[in-house]
Amino acid sequence: MTIPNKNYANLKDSYLFYNISQKVKAYSAAHPDKRLYRLGIGDVSLPLPEVVIKALHEAVDEQANKDTFHGYMPECGAPFLRKTIATHYATHGVSINEDEVFVSSGASDELGDILDLFDKSNTALIMEPAYPAYVDANIMAGRIIIHLPSGIENGFLPEPPQNAKADIIYICSPNNPTGAVFDRKKLQKWVDFANENGSVIIFDAAYEAFIEDVVIPRSIFEIKGAKTCAIEICSLSKTAGFTGTRLGYTVIPKTLVRQNMNFNDMWVRNRTTKTNGVSYIIQKGAAAVFTPEGQKQIRDNISIYKNNAKMIMDALDKAGVWYTGGKNSPYVWMKVPDRFDSWGFFDYLLNETGIIGTPGAGFGGCGEGFFRFSAFGTPEDTKEAAKIMKELLIDLEVAHK
Repeated sequence: MTIPNKNYANLKDSYLFYNISQKVKAYSAAHPDKRLYRLGIGDVSLPLPEVVIKALHEAVDEQANKDTFHGYMPECGAPFLRKTIATHYATHGVSINEDEVFVSSGASDELGDILDLFDKSNTALIMEPAYPAYVDANIMAGRIIIHLPSGIENGFLPEPPQNAKADIIYICSPNNPTGAVFDRKKLQKWVDFANENGSVIIFDAAYEAFIEDVVIPRSIFEIKGAKTCAIEICSLSKTAGFTGTRLGYTVIPKTLVRQNMNFNDMWVRNRTTKTNGVSYIIQKGAAAVFTPEGQKQIRDNISIYKNNAKMIMDALDKAGVWYTGGKNSPYVWMKVPDRFDSWGFFDYLLNETGIIGTPGAGFGGCGEGFFRFSAFGTPEDTKEAAKIMKELLIDLEVAHK
């Protein structure tokens, strides 16, 4: 008889986005004429940059011509795109070889697949609040998880634990959901910790393009010693609007070795065994992102999202509410008023104003009492929602006094 993976029975039911959709559906049915302000979802609202659309069209036309047609692509990524990405890293002062770059169908896929490189006996350290997939992927693998809490006291940027060791360490910076970012000094502590303990850091850099402070590293490989302890996973979803187009890339240095096994070699074998590569059309579009014009166009789009974040931050500042994120991140993470838990605040905000955010409790126990706003909505919705929210929060504070 077939034996299923019984680790799936250990997964907690994930009600976060289902509950949100059901609550919003009920509200809309009861108030069909009310406007909704969607500041909860982490999806983008702006279309792909023009330079990408042009490249995609060119690639489609090439596929219609026998002389320029492309069939299967190299499993680890087209050489032209791997080289382009390596060159892009060099513009930020990071030297990597093109054969250390692996093209993927997106960071979410890669975050799950990369666990193939680790024995299930390895422990995984996950800072919380956390992107739920980190936890669930390791539960599915039957792996022991060390939950490292964070909070206001450390700005949701915990330091390495003194009394625990872990084989796999997850770091997301800028962070989802909190928007907090590690500076060089704090990130160096984690790199040193990993090297001292023989750990491997999985560095989720999906939001690196939102970093504007030069003192904040956009890549973990800007940190001394990272090439012997880290894997970096990146995405074009938020950077260039590829949420529906799907492309990411992973960097595994050839110097990352544990027990005489080279992780770069292992990943080559994994990809050549388990994938047939990403489509030529999508890779051609992705390469356009890294051209001078592509970089200009994505900066233009990102500036719109960052202005959305600023409008949210300004509203919270004027209301005297604690928050983190926003400046170097598309997410703003606020402390909810004392009279609410995070789901209670969600209900109140939706029913009183039509504003939709994400309750922090959905990101683990450390998220209770907090709330995430996304800057990926339209500027019009964000501006109006920020104004309404400021007034509501000020009224709540006055009423509380």
